[in-house]
Amino acid sequence: MLEVKDGLILYHGSYCEVKEPDLAKCAKRKDFGRGFYLTTSKEQAENFLRTSIIKAIAIGKIEKGQNYGYISTFEVKFSGKLETHIFKNADVDWLHCVAAHRKKKMFIEVEQEMTKYDIIAGKIADDATNATLTAYLAGAFGTAGDKESDDFCIKRLLPNKLKNQYCFKTKAAIECLKFVESEKICLK
Repeated sequence: MLEVKDGLILYHGSYCEVKEPDLAKCAKRKDFGRGFYLTTSKEQAENFLRTSIIKAIAIGKIEKGQNYGYISTFEVKFSGKLETHIFKNADVDWLHCVAAHRKKKMFIEVEQEMTKYDIIAGKIADDATNATLTAYLAGAFGTAGDKESDDFCIKRLLPNKLKNQYCFKTKAAIECLKFVESEKICLK
């Protein structure tokens, strides 16, 4: 069950150790918008390492040939009230949120609605599901937002046993993440 509470342990996979998340370094146009992404699944964080390393090499942040990354572990320690939104399922509302953040000018009202949240949590649209989402955004299943198109896309996504993700979108949310440790992971 997805929840955001004190003591929750979350993992972040990256080409580098991350002790202090910096929203300015976070990419735009991710599933829930710009933010620092974590998961309760250490396996999912480790799976993301390869993607992070490939992207970092492509933009010149690290040298070609780096075959290791880090899983940074954080504990949630709330200090004050934060606005959170949790998508309990990969449903139409979740799909429209992901679509709104991945593609400019699609579901603008959804993207605007989500700006009021400090933390958004829900299923992750990962590499295994990216082709389906890309096809949906391109209109391959019909017009995005039409019931038939939405239903078809969700039916194709659900068998993937989607893991979860937590997006910490504001400075106040980031301040609730307490670094615990990091582990260097060598890729095979």
